[in-house]
Amino acid sequence: MFPLRAPLLAVLVSVALCQYYDYDYQPVSMLGPSSANCHPECNCPITFKSAMYCDNRKLKSIPAVPPQIEYLYLQNNQIEEIKSGVFDNVTATLRWLVLDNNKITNAKIEKGTIDKLTVLEKLFFSYNEITEPVIPPSKSLDELKMMHNKLNKFPSGLLTDKENLTSINIQHNELTSESIAGAFKGPKKLLSLDVSHNKLKKLPAGVPSSLEILYADYNDIDSIGAGYLNKLPSLQYLRISHNKLVDSGIPAGVFNVSSLVELDLSFNKLESIPEISELLEQLYLQANEINKFELSSFCKVIAPDRYSRLKHLRLDANYVTHSSMPSEYVNCLRQASDIMFE
Repeated sequence: MFPLRAPLLAVLVSVALCQYYDYDYQPVSMLGPSSANCHPECNCPITFKSAMYCDNRKLKSIPAVPPQIEYLYLQNNQIEEIKSGVFDNVTATLRWLVLDNNKITNAKIEKGTIDKLTVLEKLFFSYNEITEPVIPPSKSLDELKMMHNKLNKFPSGLLTDKENLTSINIQHNELTSESIAGAFKGPKKLLSLDVSHNKLKKLPAGVPSSLEILYADYNDIDSIGAGYLNKLPSLQYLRISHNKLVDSGIPAGVFNVSSLVELDLSFNKLESIPEISELLEQLYLQANEINKFELSSFCKVIAPDRYSRLKHLRLDANYVTHSSMPSEYVNCLRQASDIMFE
């Protein structure tokens, strides 16, 4: 096993991979017999003594973890509680903790468990029933996944000292804009934040300037704050599809920032194409109410060295057709190999 140190490309690719790759996981059958000091309900391969595999065992509680374990896989069980002392042997060694697909609630997480893990790097806690994030004290934490829970608050200050955190996935929860106010101010190296499928009315405030990926699809966002993207000079991928955006909620030039590579505004209520940067490469506007095609949205000036770098543009399920485009578009959108109207 080689722990993930994911750069931007790896973060993007991991979205499409199955859970084995997401966990950097190898089935026990491929790893050989278990070591003698392993809990009988789990497997600690003698070829990989720092890992303990307890996944898919119908467990209702976490077995005792022997010393020196660094990678603990507990996904796909029926675990309802985390009892005090269960991690006492590995407070200074456990680096990965995978608890996905269980039945854990905040009330059943006792003190002296996750709050004692001082070197944890990855915490996977998706598909459970927690209402508030459970954050270890480790300053080495670099990946946090709490998707498909019942999170309704994310108190500010929980991530204050998490300067190595690069990825947060909290989609499919019940978070509001108020409940995450100030939640992401701590991490100075955060690259990816996914808050899709929540109840946000605006994009999250106070996110660090290091952010490169922000996904906020399937929320209730109806406007973007003026200058919001100017505070995120590294942002390359922004998705706000399936929201309630209208023209009056889009300040002039708010998306005209040079860092953006991909912008997804599909499935909203826009009537016109917002102004974008000449450097944007992917623009998704399908399923809006756009009724006019203005070239100024893409090019303020058309010259040999001034033109849009847009490669893909989707305008299907709107009120414009190819005939709506002015003849000059060939000079402005000279790199657009795919413009879709239907």
